[in-house]
Parts: sequence; structure tokens; C-alpha cells
Amino acid sequence: MLKNDAPEPPMIESPCNKICTLDPRSGLCLGCGRTIDEIARWSAMSEAERARIMAELPARRAAEAVDSKG
Repeated sequence: MLKNDAPEPPMIESPCNKICTLDPRSGLCLGCGRTIDEIARWSAMSEAERARIMAELPARRAAEAVDSKG
């Protein structure tokens, strides 16, 4: 039996909450607030790119909530 001493790759932080539905008006995921491009490229992005997007998400979600009210 071989022992695998290789370290496990670090987990990539993700805002995904498994509510994967794109708003046709805004193009943002209703669950996490990312665009389809951001979702598709997430694992290939640098940590800095992901951090920038994560920082933008609360404002995106707040804007979506205001827009959906009318």
C-alpha cells in the first residue's frame, strides 16, 4: 500500500451557495451575485481577483434587492 504524502491543495473560497439561477435582466447569479463569466473562471482566477470580486458581492446583492423591489 502506498502512502500519499502530498499535501492537499488549498480550498478555494467561493461565494457559491448552490442557488444557481441567473437573473436574465442583470446577468448575475441570484445565489452568489457573480456573472456567468466569473463563475466559469473562478478556479482559474488569482487569489487577488477572487478577493476583489468577493468584496464587490455585497454591493451587487444590495443593488439587486433594490432593483427587484421596483
